[in-house]
Amino acid sequence: MTKLPPRSRKVRILATLGPASDSAEMIRALFIAGADAFRINMSHGAHEDHAARIAIIRELENEFHRPTTILGDLQGPKLRVGTFEKGLAILEKGAPFILDRDETPGDARRVNLPHPEIYAALVPGTRLLLDDGKMVLRVQAITEDRIDTIVEVGGTLSNRKGVNVPDVVVPVPALTEKDRRDLSFAIEQGCDWIALSFVQRPEDLAEARKLMGGHGSLMAKIEKPSAVQRLEEIVEMADGVMVARGDLGVELPPESVPPLQKQIVATARRLGRPVVVATQMLESMIKSPSPTRAEVSDVATAVYDGADAIMLSAETAAGDWPVEAVAMMDSIANSVERDPGYLARLHFTETKPDPTTADALAEAAGNIVTVVGASVITCFTSSGSTVRRVARERPSAPILALTPRTDTARKLGLTWGVYAIRTKDIGTFEEMIGKARRMALRHRMAEKGGKIVVLAGVPFGTPGSTNVLHVAAVQGDELKGRE
Repeated sequence: MTKLPPRSRKVRILATLGPASDSAEMIRALFIAGADAFRINMSHGAHEDHAARIAIIRELENEFHRPTTILGDLQGPKLRVGTFEKGLAILEKGAPFILDRDETPGDARRVNLPHPEIYAALVPGTRLLLDDGKMVLRVQAITEDRIDTIVEVGGTLSNRKGVNVPDVVVPVPALTEKDRRDLSFAIEQGCDWIALSFVQRPEDLAEARKLMGGHGSLMAKIEKPSAVQRLEEIVEMADGVMVARGDLGVELPPESVPPLQKQIVATARRLGRPVVVATQMLESMIKSPSPTRAEVSDVATAVYDGADAIMLSAETAAGDWPVEAVAMMDSIANSVERDPGYLARLHFTETKPDPTTADALAEAAGNIVTVVGASVITCFTSSGSTVRRVARERPSAPILALTPRTDTARKLGLTWGVYAIRTKDIGTFEEMIGKARRMALRHRMAEKGGKIVVLAGVPFGTPGSTNVLHVAAVQGDELKGRE
């Protein structure tokens, strides 16, 4: 077993795998550089490629004896125009342009749009954004098989470019046939999280949840204005959320994305759901070995806001400097967390506990750490709910999660401040305290003479029964004991 000390950093780094990072050597290098979790992007690549990468991650898990999180990110419904006779057309500002059901290749006057659900949803005055918002059409009139528009922002439109419909909810299913196949594959491969793209309503999560059959956790990607309008409902129904800034920035004015990011992060934190900030965080490092100062500030802002995880996309999937991108993100996050004002900024977001014993003890644990100077909060957990409650409070000490379940340990890899370990279950109070001391010492999260805070539930092994909080002193001879 290769030894790797626990990360002192509390925010987690999620790295996307792709052509630039599909070898065992590169994935291992990303892990050592600071990647805590890996994203498998189902929009690109074949299942056999993804399976090979997942197998490499599981081998790393065995080598370092550290549960490692895998997120399978579903593509979601993609709305696209058809083809053009010459492969592209130039749309002139102020000119009329027609989208229709005719499959004949298009020109500068019209093109096929093979999505009847768009025709049904539009009303005059709404916008259509083409090619990631590079071109804008304003709808003038609609029939069952034709949309008359005026070009507000022109440009060159080529075959099968994407269409965004920001002003209305388009009644497309949250899961396409491809998504269902990819979801089945991801569950078979043991992915710990499933990310659902283009969520518009809380109901969009229901089918994915059913198909998951209790395996893995479900993450809602917030990338549509309609999702923002029902944000709290969506966050409550999901296990976690992702601030997918790419499409948010297409469908909304760019200046509205930063306050929305803060709103989404704060809502997720308040409701106790892990939240990932994603897209273009170190975009220039796709081609450059160093980021811009603005990108560094952007990553730092997400850390100051209390995001559970920050994500790299093309930087690690297809960039020229994948390891350097992870190392830079790790360095930025560590620098922010060393700021004396960091914890105070985190607590600008108020996270009121629910009137339950578990929430009361989770809040108390954070306060006790500060008062007695404990070095770690050790949580015995089966489902992970106790750990998530403690993490919601953003305590000053790291959280050592001890669980007999591998799936729980892996899922916790996207939760702020958590270092999860799979270990044998406990049966008595004395065994609980002994193991808590032993594991804190073994994993270098406590020193001889220090204090630890221990949280658990009695009877032991019963999910949701957190009712014990204990402060223990570390004697230093605990490592003579068993696991």
